[in-house]
Amino acid sequence: FLYFPEMHGISFRIQIIVKEVLDTDVLLKLLFHLPVNYPSTLPDISVNSDQLTRAQCTDVKDKLLEQAKKHLAEPMVHDLILWIQQHLKDVIKQSATVCNEKTTLSKGTSTEDDIWMLLLHLDHMRAKAKYVKTVEKWASDLRLTGRLMFMGKIILILLQGDRSSIKEYLILQKTSKVDVDSSRKKCKEKMMSVLCETEVQSQHKRFQTFEVKEYSTLEELQKEFETAGLTTLFSEFVPPLLK
Repeated sequence: FLYFPEMHGISFRIQIIVKEVLDTDVLLKLLFHLPVNYPSTLPDISVNSDQLTRAQCTDVKDKLLEQAKKHLAEPMVHDLILWIQQHLKDVIKQSATVCNEKTTLSKGTSTEDDIWMLLLHLDHMRAKAKYVKTVEKWASDLRLTGRLMFMGKIILILLQGDRSSIKEYLILQKTSKVDVDSSRKKCKEKMMSVLCETEVQSQHKRFQTFEVKEYSTLEELQKEFETAGLTTLFSEFVPPLLK
């Protein structure tokens, strides 16, 4: 328990692992602040997770607060934790649907043939040379352009192409044995995060080729994104990876 007198109440952190969400386990970091007149007053809730985007974390927080209103005037933290363990997968799916609907509405109509963009974050590559060759082959076979980017411990894959090809790439990335585990046995990618999947906008520059690039500083990586008209994408998703 963490007690902060200036906040007039009690704050505490809880970490829970939710199994098999987005084809991986999700570690949710929840911070609850219980005001002095809790449970007559709703708690403040903060949600963080390395496996989820900021938008998804916000959706999880909103859903938890919705549930909290149903338990007003009765102790609720335990019930909220049980609820999110059972419903996280549905909340994330709903979040993706809403995101796609917003994109579609902003552009009018959307078809499978529109040019889409995908930004992935990989936790590590143990068999780097083989992994890189596999990603290059998939990009070539599916006629996807973009970058496989290395900067320190950060590994990002930025792809552009037909939406159907983007979807096919994601399936390959999740279901193929692309790396090796600590015992050097072939294994599937379990530590991948989809940071963003969206339709390419008019201000975005189209990549003509797929390239593997290494950057020595964050500024170099940022310049790559800025040159492609993706400054907002960089600022929203890349700096949080350094924390």
